[in-house]
Amino acid sequence: MAVRHLVSLDDLTDQDLRAIVARGADLSAGRSAPGGALDGLVAGIYFRRTSTRTRTAFSSGALRLGARIVTFDGGDLQTNTGETSEDTGRVFSRMLDVLVARTADDPAELRAWAGQSRMSVVNAMTADEHPTQGLTDLTTLARHFGRIEGLRVLYVGEGNNTAAALALGLSRFPGTVLELRTPEGYGLREDVYRRARANAAAHGAVVVERHDPTDPPSDVDVIYTSRWQTTGTSKPDADWRERFTPFRVTEALWRGSPKAIFMHDLPAHRGEEVSAEVLDGDRSIAFDQAENKMHSAMAVLEWCRGGVRT
Repeated sequence: MAVRHLVSLDDLTDQDLRAIVARGADLSAGRSAPGGALDGLVAGIYFRRTSTRTRTAFSSGALRLGARIVTFDGGDLQTNTGETSEDTGRVFSRMLDVLVARTADDPAELRAWAGQSRMSVVNAMTADEHPTQGLTDLTTLARHFGRIEGLRVLYVGEGNNTAAALALGLSRFPGTVLELRTPEGYGLREDVYRRARANAAAHGAVVVERHDPTDPPSDVDVIYTSRWQTTGTSKPDADWRERFTPFRVTEALWRGSPKAIFMHDLPAHRGEEVSAEVLDGDRSIAFDQAENKMHSAMAVLEWCRGGVRT
């Protein structure tokens, strides 16, 4: 059986990316049922940081695909007493078939765990990127619009790991336009921005980042934000909230894009990055997006074990 790893969206070919998104959208729409791709297998669920949606999505998804799961928390592993990541990965690979891990740290640790061909490794969030969130977002767009190509997306807020995954994924669909409005000093990491723009140039898409909250683009299809305090990170300056406040998503943003929908990776802090009127309003599909995390997780797990055809 094939063993594949997903540490970054850049690990996926264009065909694999589209296949996972299409499978997730099919599962979300009920056009097909989850099969037994993980029958008889064991999935490890290791979360060193807090999680509601991603942990539940992969746990329930693995169970629905026929796997048994073993869970680990941050203090459970011998890496806390000095064992190397490489040794931990070698041991895991002799007992587990899939490892879904959230570290919120350097992805090199997951790369070390993926340095074998017996166990699939899935990045459920590192400091630089949240690839399974990106796949969830693409699945949600495909499910809602019936397409991804040609969509115009405005992302407002911090250029965090969610924004990174959105940029790296959306930029691989022709005709898409992603404009990010981020506070100065809190934009996409330079390497991520460079990779996303390279993707866009190769696929006929556009990715642009600006640090001015005024005069947002009009006639966008989607307005997206994320919470200002990302799991596992802190802000270097004490007055950061003052810099973020102009990037709050309120009803005013819809004046130029009256047909736009609203997306949020959740959890949300009403009154900070988004107003309650927007999050709970009829334009919001944030909770459909959250549900799609489970469907997307199943598609990822199937792909990891060779069950999703490109």
